[in-house]
Amino acid sequence: MITPLASALTTVLAILMTGAPAVAQTQSPPVFPMSEVEHSHPGLPPILPLRERAVVIDRILEERLDTIIPQIMREQGVPMWVLMSREYFEEPVVESLLDARSMAARRRTILIFSDPGDGQPIERLTVSRYGLAGLFEPSWNPDEEPDQWQAVADIIVERDPANIAINYSDMTAFGDGMTLSQYRLMTSALPDAYQERIMSGETLAVRWLETRTPSEVEIYPGVVRIAHALIGRAFSNEVITPGVTTADDVVWWYREELSRLGLTPWFHPSIGIQREGADTMLGGDTVIEPGDLLWTDFGITYLRLNTDTQHLAYVLKPGETEAPEGLRQGLAASNRVQDILMSHFETGLSGNEVLARARAQAIAEGLDPSIYSHPIGTHGHGAGPAIGFWDNQDADPRGAGLINADTAWSIELTSYNAVPEWGGQVVDFRTEEDAFFDGETVRFLDGRQTELTLIGSGQ
Repeated sequence: MITPLASALTTVLAILMTGAPAVAQTQSPPVFPMSEVEHSHPGLPPILPLRERAVVIDRILEERLDTIIPQIMREQGVPMWVLMSREYFEEPVVESLLDARSMAARRRTILIFSDPGDGQPIERLTVSRYGLAGLFEPSWNPDEEPDQWQAVADIIVERDPANIAINYSDMTAFGDGMTLSQYRLMTSALPDAYQERIMSGETLAVRWLETRTPSEVEIYPGVVRIAHALIGRAFSNEVITPGVTTADDVVWWYREELSRLGLTPWFHPSIGIQREGADTMLGGDTVIEPGDLLWTDFGITYLRLNTDTQHLAYVLKPGETEAPEGLRQGLAASNRVQDILMSHFETGLSGNEVLARARAQAIAEGLDPSIYSHPIGTHGHGAGPAIGFWDNQDADPRGAGLINADTAWSIELTSYNAVPEWGGQVVDFRTEEDAFFDGETVRFLDGRQTELTLIGSGQ
């Protein structure tokens, strides 16, 4: 007979012989302080294995549920918020509420947030066949009530909320997740009196998705550092051999390297070439040559946070040790537009108001700007008001929303400048860096590019 003690000793001996750890060691993502200075070729931070990523994701999701949900529901005066998604047709909010092991909604996932009032904790209910990592209380027994929407109706009637938010919106996709078929099923189960209490949850959806918690802010600089490190490698002779490497070669290096590292791009990377005498930005199978000004647009998704970065690099000609002064001044002009834009962030202002004020100041200073910044976080082009569009520098309905504290932003813009060394050719100095607005100031998460990255000529 093998006793429990003997079994345990056998296990320990097996571990010692194989070198396997007795207990999995939970890792945490590296933490970097926010900084105004960006390293040109930073080292790549360690990337967590999937198991450790799941721990971080679920910990942050619980923090978000505990803090943001009560804040925004009481801020908006909404006592109940009903969300639903069908399998493989997840709406943005429900998708962000799934734990790290829930790859999709199961059959039909219905989630309810209910505020009992008097400062009591918000109820988090799941009217679904499957639970969500203990973050929501299972609240449906199909054996007792086979009709899922009737179970929802029973919960609503029992709690008798003054209004019921569901996600429909003419303005934002982030708050438009309730489909017509599911709306019909929901309302057909509800008594008429409660149907009249239904309201749009679009503001709740935006506030949930745009708001960052302290834990997210703590790890976000490290996420951006990964993107910066990969851009630094892409803009080097590790990847680029002038006269040989094409723009698309660099693009696909990004994709292959992300795949190797187990990371995900949220959009296909871009590489553009501005060249003396060329009327437009070149790309695709164009070979990179000495004297070219390179531009990249690159973004990753990691730990449910997104990055969006645009950097510039100059390919040195033989004998050169720095970029022409006109190109360096062009980047400095875009840095100045960044400064101006960030100085006008203010809670309660609309994106359109910030755009108008920043453009007016930049133009008064003799700059030629185009500003098209956007929220970032849970999504790359995130929930919240836009601050301009590259094809519309005037007020836009998508910029009418108000700027809130504890939000992350891609400070995305350009300035156009004539370069004397290129015969006065006007060059587009695009830049984009991720930043955090705490309600008082905007700070870059991992610095910003202030000097052109230099790539050796290979000669």
